[in-house]
Amino acid sequence: MVLTIKTWNDSGLDMLPKEAIIQKLRQKGLKVTPQKLAIINTLIENSNAHPGAYLVYDKARKMSRGLSLSSVYATLNEFSRHGIIKMLQFDGTENRFEMNLEEHINLICEKCGKIIDYKIPPSMNQREIAKETGFMVIDKRIDYYGYCPDCINHMIEPQSDSKKTKK
Repeated sequence: MVLTIKTWNDSGLDMLPKEAIIQKLRQKGLKVTPQKLAIINTLIENSNAHPGAYLVYDKARKMSRGLSLSSVYATLNEFSRHGIIKMLQFDGTENRFEMNLEEHINLICEKCGKIIDYKIPPSMNQREIAKETGFMVIDKRIDYYGYCPDCINHMIEPQSDSKKTKK
């Protein structure tokens, strides 16, 4: 038995294209440097992985020599402050970054750390919640913790193999 999960495909993400990111940086009065372009390219290429700063650094430094880890951290924080990306903060583990700015649920695997975006059902409408409760929502993040299909399949496979060898 192989488990799969239905998620958004790349075209379903509310992600700014590279040109829009560059334009947004310029509108904010920020410089567009070769280092920032390398970081942008890395974020776009690894958007489904919700990369941490170390992964961004490892990939981006291959595109921009002289890029430091501290520059990556500073740039990711700058992008987050300006709404270009979202920072996902976690206790006890590295912060991760995502380019999907649309409301969604983060499905976080407890075993491998993979984060899968899942579209929020229409019944969880922020405006309706605010209207019904009088609560002014300024930010939101919904995380579900569990096991991804790959990890579940790896947990199931050894049991299936041991049953075969007992026969």
